[in-house]
Amino acid sequence: MNAAIIRQRLKPWMLPIAMLGGVLFHNFIDAIAFIAPYLIFVMLLITFCRVRPSEFKVTRLSAGLITVQIAGSIALYFLILPYSREVAEGTFICVFCPTATAAPVITGMLGGSVARLATFSIISNISVAVLAPVIFTLMGSGETSFTFLESLTLIATRVVPLIILPLFTALALLRFMPKVHHTISSHQNLSFYIWALSLFIVVGRAVSFIMSEPADMIPEMVILSLFSLVVCCGQFVAGRRIGSRCGDKIAGAQGLGQKNTVLAIWMALTYLHPITSVAPAAYVAWQNIINSAQLYFKTRAENQKGA
Repeated sequence: MNAAIIRQRLKPWMLPIAMLGGVLFHNFIDAIAFIAPYLIFVMLLITFCRVRPSEFKVTRLSAGLITVQIAGSIALYFLILPYSREVAEGTFICVFCPTATAAPVITGMLGGSVARLATFSIISNISVAVLAPVIFTLMGSGETSFTFLESLTLIATRVVPLIILPLFTALALLRFMPKVHHTISSHQNLSFYIWALSLFIVVGRAVSFIMSEPADMIPEMVILSLFSLVVCCGQFVAGRRIGSRCGDKIAGAQGLGQKNTVLAIWMALTYLHPITSVAPAAYVAWQNIINSAQLYFKTRAENQKGA
C-alpha cells in the first residue's frame, strides 16, 4: 500500500483524530500553543495563493454573505447580551469569524464554485481583520487596564498581520516568485493537514480551560454548545438560500456555514471571556457533522446514478 492510498484512507479521520488528541493531551498543549498563529498564517497563505487578482470580484453572493456575517453577528450579540454576556460573545464569534481555509476544498467536492468561495474567503478574512480590533475593544474584552486607543492598537497589531500579511505575501509571490506561488497553489491539500494540527492545539487549549472551570459552569457550557448548534444550522441554511439566488447554493452554504474555528477559538481565548471558546469548539463538531452528511448523500446519489 503506497503513501497516497494511506493518506486517502486517513484523511476522513484526521479531524476527529486531531480533536480527540487535543482532548487527551490537553495538559501538554502549552508547550506548543505558541505556534497556533503561525499555522493560521500558513493556512491563509495557501488559500490566498489559489486566487488570482483577476478573480477577486465582489459579487452579489459575496455581498450577501458578508452582510450576514458582520451585521448578523452584531445583531445576535446585542439580542442575547441582556440575558448573558458570555453566551452573547460565544454566539457572536461563531458568526463573525471568517470562512474556513478548507471551505474551498469541501465546496469543490460538493460541486460548487471553488473560485467564488476562495474569493469570498479573502473578503471574509479582510473584513474580520479590519473590524475585529474595533469590535473587541468596544466589547471591553482583553486588557481592561488599557485605554480604548491602546487596546485597539494592541488587538490590531495581533489580528491584522495574521490575516492581511498572508494576502500580501501571496500577491508578492505571484509577482516576484511565480514558481514558488505555483508550487504553493498546487498543494492546497497541505492546508487540510495544517488545519488538523491547529485544531489539535486550539481544542487542547479550550479543554484545558474547561477542565479548570468549576462544576457550576457546566450549564453555561451546555447553553453555549446549543447556541453554537443553532447558529451553525442557521448559517448553512441562510448561505444556501443566498447562494441559490446568486447561482451557487453550495458556495453560499459553505461560505457562511463552514467557519475557521481554529481562528475563532484563538480569538475567543485571547480577546473574549475564555468560557466563550466552548461555542466555537462545539461548532467544530456541528459543522463537520453537516459536511460529512453532505458528502455522504452526494456520494450515495452519484453511486445510484452510476448504477
